[in-house]
Amino acid sequence: MDRRKFLAYLGRSAVVLTFLGQGFAYFRALVPNTLYEPPKKFRIGYPKDYPEGITFVAKHRLFVVREGKSFWVISAICQHLGCTVNIVPPKQEVVKIKGQEYHQKWEFFCPCHGSMYYGEGTNYGGPAPRPLPWYKVDVGPDGQLVVDTNTEVDHKFRLIVENL
Repeated sequence: MDRRKFLAYLGRSAVVLTFLGQGFAYFRALVPNTLYEPPKKFRIGYPKDYPEGITFVAKHRLFVVREGKSFWVISAICQHLGCTVNIVPPKQEVVKIKGQEYHQKWEFFCPCHGSMYYGEGTNYGGPAPRPLPWYKVDVGPDGQLVVDTNTEVDHKFRLIVENL
């Protein structure tokens, strides 16, 4: 094969490979990229399984609070950089939050950078820019508590479970 034929062959091959690469990219764009994340709505067990007070659910990084027949769920993810906050004894039992008195039994503390939260999740110290979110909790058809981390609720939200 002489030089002229070799260069012509090389040029045609480059053009064919370019069109094949573009064709592959076109058809690959038709296939969606799938992001496999844990579900945002999940069951956390039966209401009777939760004792009075606060319970940490490590698998989902959240706190389930029970007072009598009422339940609510607070995220355990620090709003600064995503560390898991710990429950600590309160520094003050009565605090003013947005002009209202709140009687707290615990506080939350982030061991990573020192963010501090009142017992209902409002941040008051450290670098955390916002309060711990509260998530919607409901009773599913099978009687288990169902948490929806896509839906944040007000800090006054309480789920009342009548048949415990």
